[in-house]
Amino acid sequence: MAELPPLSLYIHTPWCVRKCPYCDFNSHESSHRELPEEAYLRALLADFDADLPLAAERPLVSIFIGGGTPSLLSPRFYHVLLEAIQARLSFAPDIEITLEANPGTTEQHRFTGYREAGINRLSLGVQSFHAEQLEALGRIHSGEEAENAVGQARAAGFRNLNLDLMHGLPGQSPERALADIDQALALAPEHLSWYQLTLEPNTAFHSHPPVLPEEEALWEIQDQGHERLETAGFSRYEISAYAQPGRESRHNMNYWQFGDYLGIGAGAHSKLSHISDSGEWVIERRWKTRQPEAYLQRVGDLRGFTAGKREVSVAELPLEFAMNALRLTDGVPLALWSAYTGQPETVLHKRLQSAHKKGLLEETAKSLRASPQGLLFLNELLAEISDE
Repeated sequence: MAELPPLSLYIHTPWCVRKCPYCDFNSHESSHRELPEEAYLRALLADFDADLPLAAERPLVSIFIGGGTPSLLSPRFYHVLLEAIQARLSFAPDIEITLEANPGTTEQHRFTGYREAGINRLSLGVQSFHAEQLEALGRIHSGEEAENAVGQARAAGFRNLNLDLMHGLPGQSPERALADIDQALALAPEHLSWYQLTLEPNTAFHSHPPVLPEEEALWEIQDQGHERLETAGFSRYEISAYAQPGRESRHNMNYWQFGDYLGIGAGAHSKLSHISDSGEWVIERRWKTRQPEAYLQRVGDLRGFTAGKREVSVAELPLEFAMNALRLTDGVPLALWSAYTGQPETVLHKRLQSAHKKGLLEETAKSLRASPQGLLFLNELLAEISDE
């Protein structure tokens, strides 16, 4: 029987203090009421139990707790949740467990509690250290609070830390964008997510676009920022991710290599593989009820937590695989295609011909990756694969 891909778990926390104008995630403001921790804990475990048969008793290689703002919930919440999950499904010996945290919602004792709960990686949503940019982004923390949060995380024992930084922000000069990188590097994180602000549909910024830097300034930021990060010992392993050697995000690597993931929580998504009774490889995508109140009401409901599901067709697989794999600067071994989709390489090769002829792909007998030009224009590369 074929071996299924590695399995990760995503846990969604749908609440935040304030909805940022650029955010298109499933997040809901909670500044004027107490969070229903106990009710949400019960719902998450009921959700997990309902999906447990889909996990096929595979060990979890990583867990990512995202949001929203997961650091609004108490250490006790995560201690109980993770202990209950491990009682139901085994953890890989070196499992990576990441919690997203907002520097404006953290304190020393909470970081210590998160570490004691089993969380071993933090991702801090810094975005910028400059007050003007933070205000434009609707962030509730200051640059000083971001620096303090890093110190608190280190004091709590975290030795695997990611900082999220954005560039191309309203009113941001190249000098200020590069100063953000320098300030982040001075804090010595193991990982940096560094990405350009985009105006996503269904966001306040999309409805009322801010004035963003000119194209020339954006290219200058990209080029000089990349050079500074690499000079500091960070390797770019994904379009917007830089890491010290061996510190790549295991959870995100599993996504980009087309591994499987189970999603629980309001609005969470799953991608799961199984072998049908007839021996066919089946990939299914599922998504959960989005609104937190509606999600909580599904406890004990015969409809369960799943709002929808669909099988990924063979015709869709090349684009779905490429949308993930080609984000990686080194690409992926071609063997992953057949190993994680159950399809012969000829199915993939046929869809890549046009992109390869245009120099957007570097394809060898053993690997598939975007060319330097393809990485710069990934949307165009994916459009070539889609058009096929």
